[in-house]
Amino acid sequence: MRTLQGTVLTFDPDSGAGSVVLDSGEALTFSAEVFAASRLRLLRPGQRVRLQVLDDRDNRQMSAITILTLPDPS
Repeated sequence: MRTLQGTVLTFDPDSGAGSVVLDSGEALTFSAEVFAASRLRLLRPGQRVRLQVLDDRDNRQMSAITILTLPDPS
């Protein structure tokens, strides 16, 4: 697991899912479950976030997301 930073690209408050652009330029999506576990109420496009990412050989999956100025949830 790695901790990365990025910027919120999209967020749907109704579903709780969205996407983030990593500082490397790679885009990742996150599910409603990841957002619900964050205990956040809202994310805004352009907002800086910290991500916990599980690196699989062929796939990256986000396991946690939080606002950069908040303490790490783990």
